Amino acid sequence: MTTSARIHTGALELWVERRGEGPEVLLIAGLGDPAEAWQYQLDGLADRYRLTAFDNRGVGRTPPPDEPLSPASMADDVAALLHALDVPAAHVAGFSMGSAIAQELALRHPELVRSLVLVGTYARPDALFRAKLDLWRWLPEAAPSERAFYEAFFTWVYTPRAHADGTVAQLVEEALAYPHPQSLEGFQAQVDACLRHDTADRLTQIAAPTLVLAGELDAILPPRFGRFVAEQIPNARIEVMPGEAHQPFQEIPEEFNARVDAFWRDVESRS
Repeated sequence: MTTSARIHTGALELWVERRGEGPEVLLIAGLGDPAEAWQYQLDGLADRYRLTAFDNRGVGRTPPPDEPLSPASMADDVAALLHALDVPAAHVAGFSMGSAIAQELALRHPELVRSLVLVGTYARPDALFRAKLDLWRWLPEAAPSERAFYEAFFTWVYTPRAHADGTVAQLVEEALAYPHPQSLEGFQAQVDACLRHDTADRLTQIAAPTLVLAGELDAILPPRFGRFVAEQIPNARIEVMPGEAHQPFQEIPEEFNARVDAFWRDVESRS
């Protein structure tokens, strides 16, 4: 069962795609990414789960905000979406900025979160990550073309393998052809949200079973960030994926899907 629609959540209208049947899973995308970032999971896990992916504020088919963004306000968007969909609770997976939103969701609306999968995650930006975010904020303005922006930005995101085998070149073409490009204002608002994220002193309050996945070669958020998050959340565990970078769910989707499926099955069995 597949549905794609604009869902009204009060004052906000979110673009949502739902796929499959089974336990509820909510997928939260990262900086600049629409729901399609999760395509391999929507395709590969729909035989076992009811998956929901959506466009965050300021990306894809969801309009940019009128006010400053933060992971906390975006987590409230997610809570409103789950209520609008009549989903009482879901397994929640988020990557990068999406993992920050997922943390806030678990803190602000714990009753909605059955479990957490945090991919390429962090608790607060350190000085180096802040510098990267500051660079990305002006990069789309300074790049000589949209293609040049994607080619530069993707040097941070994907493995050397993906650059060598043509995967990144294909992703650039897909980004250029995407019919709902993100506005400069939307991108910068999301960068600012990433800069505002800080749960370092509150992670101990998260009660949901948590799996942290980190790419060994992640140039954006190296495994040290994920280790800190896993150490702070009670009973969380971390798995470092050898040879992988920031978005293993796209580069090695079968392995990624197997890992999260095993985790969710374990949570279901314990429930």
